[in-house]
Amino acid sequence: MRSAGGTRQAVALVAGSCISLQFGAGLAANLFPALGSWGTTVLRLAISGIVLCAVARPRIGGWTRPQWRSVLAFGLAMALMNGFFYAAIARIPLGVAVSIEFLGPLVLAAVLSRRRADLAWVGLALLAMTLLGVESVLDTVGLDLVGVGFALAAGAAWAGYILTSSVVGERIQGSGGLAVAVMIAAVGVLPVGLPGLVHAHVDATIVLLAVGMAVLSSVIPYTLELAALRRIPRHVFGVLLSLEPMAAALVGWMLLGQGLPPIRATAIVLVIFASVGATLTQARSSAQLVRQREIREECSGDRCASGCIDAAIPSTDSSGLVRDS
Repeated sequence: MRSAGGTRQAVALVAGSCISLQFGAGLAANLFPALGSWGTTVLRLAISGIVLCAVARPRIGGWTRPQWRSVLAFGLAMALMNGFFYAAIARIPLGVAVSIEFLGPLVLAAVLSRRRADLAWVGLALLAMTLLGVESVLDTVGLDLVGVGFALAAGAAWAGYILTSSVVGERIQGSGGLAVAVMIAAVGVLPVGLPGLVHAHVDATIVLLAVGMAVLSSVIPYTLELAALRRIPRHVFGVLLSLEPMAAALVGWMLLGQGLPPIRATAIVLVIFASVGATLTQARSSAQLVRQREIREECSGDRCASGCIDAAIPSTDSSGLVRDS
């Protein structure tokens, strides 16, 4: 049984994770002039991978070919997701980049579920993107279209990350698959990021920023999220993570001096609503499937009572929307 105190702690942990992750992105942006966005990506993934491998100590000797293929695909998705995201925030505001990137998981949820509700949440997110486009037209500076393209590519890679991570989780126990995938991602981005690293003038400031970026972007969020998941259900965790675009906008304002005009703020709020809605819709659908499975297990073929059949059918209101019983 989860206590109210544990729930409050979990909310604080997830909020800390979101803020830490975005502060890590803010520090990364300060490394771009010296290392470039792709060089910074290599550095972040390499440091994070070394730390994770030291902790997880993956036993790769016994891995099968299917396991290696899944880890390679996971690493490739991770490389593209991180690389395109950093390339995006080098050109457009942090809050905008995170909001656009959220399209990836939202579209993936709609495609996999095929529920009308999920399509509605994607439509809400697209409305937010339209608002960002309107702001870009009205603003004298406007959004960099290449940066927007990078953010969309990061969102697509995020969808791939979700699919491949689930496969790795099924095939490999523990965190070993994640640790190796991060190292593969670092190697995968190296050809693009190497020029920035080779020509960089490394000093104490660069080293401190790099270590701070890796700790804030990977070590702290990973630790806090694991602790939070022990205290709250996954769907509540997902709802809390949906606040990440707002955290990104606030960090962009505080750390990078990026403004938050009303239209942009409205678009970010719409993305948050879309993400929260998609998370709750998925949670409700999962609960109904579990309930129906339990009822099928309780009943046995022709001897199933009519009450069981009635209970297995979700009730609807006059509008046809499914209502939790």
